[in-house]
Amino acid sequence: MKRIAILGGGIAGVAAAFQLARKQANFTLFEASPRLGGIVETERREGFVIECGPDAWVTEKPWARELAIELGLEAEIIPSNDYQRRTYLLQGRHLVPMPDGMRMMVPTRWAPIMESPLFSWQARLAYLREAKSASAMKESALKPGTDESVASFVRRHFGDEVTGTLAGPLLSGIFGGSVEKLSVRAVMPAFVKMEQEHGSLILALQQKQSQQEHAAPVFTTLKSGLQTLIDGMLAYVPAKHIRLNHEVLSITRSHNAWQVMTGAGSKDFDAIIVATPAHVTRKLLKPLNAAFDRLLDMEASSAIVVALAFQPETAKKMRIPRGFGFLVPQSAKMRTTQATDPSLLACTFVDQKFSHRVPEGGILLRAFFGGESAPALLGRSDAELVSLAHRQLTHTLGPLPEPAITLVRRWPLSLPQYAVGHLDRMKELEIWAAAIPNLTLIGNAYHGVGLPDLIRQGREAAKKIMKQ
Repeated sequence: MKRIAILGGGIAGVAAAFQLARKQANFTLFEASPRLGGIVETERREGFVIECGPDAWVTEKPWARELAIELGLEAEIIPSNDYQRRTYLLQGRHLVPMPDGMRMMVPTRWAPIMESPLFSWQARLAYLREAKSASAMKESALKPGTDESVASFVRRHFGDEVTGTLAGPLLSGIFGGSVEKLSVRAVMPAFVKMEQEHGSLILALQQKQSQQEHAAPVFTTLKSGLQTLIDGMLAYVPAKHIRLNHEVLSITRSHNAWQVMTGAGSKDFDAIIVATPAHVTRKLLKPLNAAFDRLLDMEASSAIVVALAFQPETAKKMRIPRGFGFLVPQSAKMRTTQATDPSLLACTFVDQKFSHRVPEGGILLRAFFGGESAPALLGRSDAELVSLAHRQLTHTLGPLPEPAITLVRRWPLSLPQYAVGHLDRMKELEIWAAAIPNLTLIGNAYHGVGLPDLIRQGREAAKKIMKQ
């Protein structure tokens, strides 16, 4: 029977292991840390369901939902509470709601844009001009084989103000990176296609919306937390296949076999699935070919999550706006009493975004730090980070009582940056990887950072290896 090694126990690696276990394959999963699941982790305390990493998946991508159903978790699946979906942007000390009917920075309705205090008259005029310039926009659309930054793409359609006010904080909340560097083809492919087909993004979305009878909720999650998805897959993986606290030090190929070296020694395999973060994968593959060193040389940002949970009695005193949370534009960072404080990137009002995540009447806030300030924050203690989050949230939301529960998670180098030209680099990377027998690369460095994409990659990699 073919011997298969999986390097890395994040959700992509676990999905590959699950798929192999279902087929009773001979495999070993190596994970450097003491737990599996990567940034997918759920803490359950005193009636609160607290996500330490992502809290949901994008509904329109089917692979996470399909897996949940396959695992018998259909009753656990819950949509986001879109009836009260509203996102705020911090301007000075005020939270200004994004206009209703927005998809990212593109409006589907005119009245909310014209009435919103978020935009100057110049920005409103830019929106009107975009819709009237469909033919010219289609003519100048991004040509096949070319790429540009998200910032450049958005500026062409809506100008500088919308780029800084909306595109920047929205994309930073997802990728933790700069819109001046991120590849529009890699992170916004649907909008690139709209431009090619319709020219105007506004007209394209308005047409699409008119053809949809009922819009699906934007996000989906599991009632008991996303850790349930990891646990459900691992229930099918016998413990004998798992090696926790086993950092892979090197991999070599000799005589049609792979040697995987850990601190416990070397072991031979016929095929290998590398599901480690990009910087780790780069280190492991560099000795095989210098091309891997070049193509996997990508920036990655770090993220810090700070959760503050308030029990119902305490929460009665709090006045949290209706909505899913707020974003902090990098061009208008929050000013605090200590000017040296790194600023929040975003905050989620968890109890409003999803049902069943807090005790009745409770409040759960998740604050996010990252970007350029993350390296300086990673070394701070949990108490310091909780104090920083509490102070900045008080600055924005008004006086907050002491939380009943706090949680801090640090995710260093967890968000790879899909820089301009990313897709072309990935095509070249796939060619080099395909030239080495029985080597497969999966993870968030390649084709998507969301849970559905990683689940799809892991399962497809396992299926492909089983057929080889």
